[in-house]
Amino acid sequence: MHGVTTIGLDIAKSVFQVHGIDAIGKVVIRRQLKRRYVLAFFQKLVPCLVGIEACASSHHWSRALTALGHTVRLMPPAYVKPYVKRQKNDAADAEAICEAVTRANMRFVDTKTAEQQGCLMLHRTRHLLIRQQTAVINAIRAHLAEFGVVAPVGRRGVEELLDIATASSEERVPEVARACVGALGVQLRLLKAQILEFDRQIMAWHRSNETSKRLDEIPGVGPALATALVASVADPKAFRSGRNFSAWIGLVPKQYSSGGKDRLGSISKQGDRYLRSLFTAGALAVIRYAKIHGTRHRPWLAALLARRPTKVAAIALANKIARMAWAMMVKGERYKEPATLAV
Repeated sequence: MHGVTTIGLDIAKSVFQVHGIDAIGKVVIRRQLKRRYVLAFFQKLVPCLVGIEACASSHHWSRALTALGHTVRLMPPAYVKPYVKRQKNDAADAEAICEAVTRANMRFVDTKTAEQQGCLMLHRTRHLLIRQQTAVINAIRAHLAEFGVVAPVGRRGVEELLDIATASSEERVPEVARACVGALGVQLRLLKAQILEFDRQIMAWHRSNETSKRLDEIPGVGPALATALVASVADPKAFRSGRNFSAWIGLVPKQYSSGGKDRLGSISKQGDRYLRSLFTAGALAVIRYAKIHGTRHRPWLAALLARRPTKVAAIALANKIARMAWAMMVKGERYKEPATLAV
């Protein structure tokens, strides 16, 4: 094992697959490892290059193996798949990872710190609770509609429904249904309290991070988006340009170009959906503010809204905001208003 220079590690929950080669590409190691033996195995190896697919728990193993002196490279699974020779099994995957990590044109994923992953967990847990809150609200409205009890759209409408359903004088709702709606109401209030608590934690994380506070100065970027950006992007310099960063998020059009003809379509579902949704919401907020207070100080946005629908303009503006955020993270600068806005 002293001649090992490159290892492809196919990680899993319990059983890991290792594929190692030497300097001339000869296979030296091909074996399975139980989870409890992984670190002990790599402790015995001389420092080498380790390739891992960027999937669940990959950042943890990257930090652990880097602490042992190894050079770890994380790769998107979609870029590793073309190197799988035939069939799909752990041994073939580990061999493909070992080959892909040595490619000069391979794209790698920077390892996130434990603090960044903690902040991302805040966002993902909050997002999960929001989806659960929406599901509970829809259930309350749907169940009561079966008894002819409806209320206006919005938060006040839901509270009105709960007051009606739990009132003992309401004859349209049977006692059994009233008990069910009461339980859903308790669940809804608990979810709202938990979401508010996560909002406070995200705000506290935002106030403790200098980069996040600088990004918050960009119009359309709030604490939620700023903290999500800092937590998601381990190294902004890994992107060659602002367009590459925007494409990574998924805010650029799909290409169907061939024969020297450029054909651009709509945006795809590729990229980071959570960041894309936050950027789009921020862009819509900027557009809404501009429509209320006038667009004379934003000539680019005014011209765009004059010839394109609002949602199309929102994606274009979100693209622009993402590029500004990337430039600020790379250069360490603060937001500077355009000359037309500074007047």
